[in-house]
Amino acid sequence: MIDLPKKTLFNRRIPKQKFYENLDISSSLKRSFIDEIKTIYWRNKISEETVNIKAGEDVNEIQVFLVNLNQKSLNERVLIQIDREIPYHILFLLKYEDSYQAAIGYKEEAEAGTNAFKVAGFYYTDWMKEEDLPITLKGLDLDAVYENLLRDIGGERLNINEDESIEESVERDEKIQELESKIEKLESKRRKTKQLNKKMKINDEIRALKKEIRNLK
Repeated sequence: MIDLPKKTLFNRRIPKQKFYENLDISSSLKRSFIDEIKTIYWRNKISEETVNIKAGEDVNEIQVFLVNLNQKSLNERVLIQIDREIPYHILFLLKYEDSYQAAIGYKEEAEAGTNAFKVAGFYYTDWMKEEDLPITLKGLDLDAVYENLLRDIGGERLNINEDESIEESVERDEKIQELESKIEKLESKRRKTKQLNKKMKINDEIRALKKEIRNLK
């Protein structure tokens, strides 16, 4: 696996049922757990005790989960569900046959001093060989290590402005994704529209949204 000290190795299998049995989740999400995932392993524990990097103000530990897949894709809501159930920050390694993909979500406490977390959209590397995954532990504390993992995996989406905090980068990226989703819906609506004046109005809306995206980038 990724080059982490042996001291971090945890290597405990977690039954996937833990994340959907007796929990209030949709039948379609439960189906994704059953059909898309083969096994889940809690592979590594990155903490002050295991890597000699001090705990951060927000991040005390980073867990590494290995998710063996039955197919080369995974419903993102599965990762969000797992992340919400574990009160630590998580780096996911998705594996299908001999290919790997790293995935990480931006995770923060829903309320200070609680174990409740909210998880933003996920960031992914391309599929690649295990040894090519861009996973290194960089930073003076675990807050910085976690931020650098997000930026390395998020790539261009989180590295447009060097002066931004990670919170600002994630917020900007979420806004861009929201605008791009609106553009896709408008383009679909335009294809179905026959009246010229309505097409022109949709074109104006699309241009305005694209301008917003350019300003964010």
